[in-house]
Amino acid sequence: MKSIAIAPEVAQHRTRSRNAMSVDVEDWFQVQGFADVIPREEWDFLDCRVEANTDAVLHHFEEAGIRATFFTLGWVAERYPRLIRRIVEAGHELASHGYGHQRVDQIGPTAFREDIRRARTILEDAGGVRVSGYRAPTFSIGPATPWAHGILAEEGYRYSSSVFPVRHDLYGSPDTPRVAHRPRPEGVVELPMTTCRAFGRNLPCSGGGWFRLAPYRLFRAGLRHVNDIEGRAGIFYFHPWEIDAAQPRVWHANRLSRFRHYTGVASMPPRLARLLSDFSWGAMEDVFADEISQAPAPAGHRAMVN
Repeated sequence: MKSIAIAPEVAQHRTRSRNAMSVDVEDWFQVQGFADVIPREEWDFLDCRVEANTDAVLHHFEEAGIRATFFTLGWVAERYPRLIRRIVEAGHELASHGYGHQRVDQIGPTAFREDIRRARTILEDAGGVRVSGYRAPTFSIGPATPWAHGILAEEGYRYSSSVFPVRHDLYGSPDTPRVAHRPRPEGVVELPMTTCRAFGRNLPCSGGGWFRLAPYRLFRAGLRHVNDIEGRAGIFYFHPWEIDAAQPRVWHANRLSRFRHYTGVASMPPRLARLLSDFSWGAMEDVFADEISQAPAPAGHRAMVN
């Protein structure tokens, strides 16, 4: 495998990274909010915008001089292998978002194992690098999936960033730890999405729709609290479709899903640029290197040739 050189400005940023920047690489029609109105078998016939939007994200990161983690669907990598190579060649970390954006808590252990194995094989073949990180679609790992972290370890992953310690109608595990932890002794390390503790509950401070809907000053204050008062790194995430104001409108989706999906999309690029400037950023594997290093060596990992 050909080694990839990281630009000096990106390498410098790695040494002072305080928060982890991540992108969940999926297209607009693959989101959970549209799952009940857009059949999976129609995906290949829709307006796929993920390649162009992810290229735009890469451009934003290049301008900001940061390295990030791209949690990518195997479905996307299978259809756009050159995009995966561009992510890797830009010096970013390639990670798995599963294959087909199926909720972990709905498919069970056997299908989950097949899904993450299939996705990792496709991603590694396309990118020519090892894939060690995983993020579950719709943060669907939690109390109902006690087997998930053990299976991830058995399949060669080193860490998961799949738990969101908040209350939400589609996801959330508010009673799980807010910091890096190992849910199962034999499993991978879990790096939960960032929250702030206030008013007796966990408030989201990680990105996505929360970032688009909340006042920027409030979000910035929350992340600064995590960094300066709690003394720990945060995790930010967003999707390529969140910077695409021209994406198709799914009018037959319910009103709440449309509100969550489209609100703030037009203003997302300048807000993102401001966030990239206001904080220092790095990839998951850099920012949480110490936590990930505590994970056991991958078992059953395919050998990668350098």
